Amino acid sequence: MMERYFNKVYLNVTMKKESILASLLSVSMLSIVIVAAVWFFIYQKFWIGPVFLLLGMLHLIVLKMFGKYLRTLWPDIVFGIIDNGILVAGALVGAGFAGAIGAIVGGSAANAVTDGFAGIFEGWTAEYLRKHKISERRTALSASIGKMAGCFIGAGIVLVIVWTIMNL
Repeated sequence: MMERYFNKVYLNVTMKKESILASLLSVSMLSIVIVAAVWFFIYQKFWIGPVFLLLGMLHLIVLKMFGKYLRTLWPDIVFGIIDNGILVAGALVGAGFAGAIGAIVGGSAANAVTDGFAGIFEGWTAEYLRKHKISERRTALSASIGKMAGCFIGAGIVLVIVWTIMNL
């Protein structure tokens, strides 16, 4: 019932054509949720990885509410998973060597490298979808939130492995 009301009022009136304003509002609202969740869990190493995974899933739920087919978002999700997964690993390694400045340098270097690799896999995934006749028309909304979802999933996976499973 609530979903039907949301679709009728919010999506049909405010988000008619996925305007840039609608995309900005959606990303802004998700960002507020992200800041609140991170603020609450920042010092709880055991929970931050699972929280990041849940935030990634939240992004996918939002996209589903906008009528996006998740299979068409794989290029953006794959990009985010590779990009942020390796960025977090680089930041953790850098922090181990040189504290906060090492985390910044390690994260930045890893981000630059992973943008290249993630772009390869994003492009390959898009080509695969086209080859199999799966439409992957991306919009500002789907590309931005799809990448955000992938980034949280990638970071969440690394943090769960490092801080929960390996207990480092």
